[in-house]
Amino acid sequence: MKATEHRIPKDFDKSFTVFREVGAYFPCPWHYHPEYELVLVTRSTGRRMVGDHIGYFGEEDLVFMAPRLPHVWVNDAPYLNGETGHQADAIVIHFMEDFLGEAFNAVPEMEMMKTAFQLAKHGMEIKGNTRSRINAIMKKMPDMNGMQRLSALFSIFDLLAATTEYELLASPAFVENVQLTTSNRFGIITDYIMRNFDRDIPLTEIAGVANMAVTTFCNYFKEHQRVTFIEYLNSVRVGHACKLLSEKDHNIAEIAYECGFNNLANFNRQFKKLKGMTPSEYKRTLVL
Repeated sequence: MKATEHRIPKDFDKSFTVFREVGAYFPCPWHYHPEYELVLVTRSTGRRMVGDHIGYFGEEDLVFMAPRLPHVWVNDAPYLNGETGHQADAIVIHFMEDFLGEAFNAVPEMEMMKTAFQLAKHGMEIKGNTRSRINAIMKKMPDMNGMQRLSALFSIFDLLAATTEYELLASPAFVENVQLTTSNRFGIITDYIMRNFDRDIPLTEIAGVANMAVTTFCNYFKEHQRVTFIEYLNSVRVGHACKLLSEKDHNIAEIAYECGFNNLANFNRQFKKLKGMTPSEYKRTLVL
């Protein structure tokens, strides 16, 4: 079974990502990605496969995984068939190893965490009191501001670095021998978006960059990025707008057009959809 590479869009104003996975079931196929990942299931049951390990998950299940380790969470039939009366729910943290700069991992305080990073290559099912304490922190993180989230992540690092309450999942043989061959197509697509997001990018154009038909490209992009091309493009534009709002004294209309939005109303609508506030409200938070 070939694993697919997934990329989660990251905001310009955040060094790592915290999000809730909410739906009738968890939609991701067998996949991997370049980030470390913590997955806390708050509601659902089913089977999870991490490397060559197959186990079962329920509420409060917590797993820590290193980059490029293939995994999938498969909900039980009542969730897949819409028979539970409630949605599956999980909280997920993604971060790159150098998310605070290459020098960060070299500081003495990170020495103990390096062991957890090595163990995470197998996937770690966190158990006991450590799990309870980390889960309590993670449940609050979606509603935290930036500095609070960063402080919370450091608290989680401290718990992971010291714990002996875990089970390793993927076998040593799997970790040693896994070979994941990935296309550079994602790199080509994302590089093109980052160079051209400040103007209109028709689907025919970006599909041509990927050397695909439009329908094939749309399906491919949604499968791997978990959002549509337009949703991803808007997230990049809004992220850049946040950067400009914090750095420049331009008015909001100027920033909207500089980020590729063709009218101010659409900019305000997409910004509020992604940030939960208008650009003007966001700008005011920067001076508080």
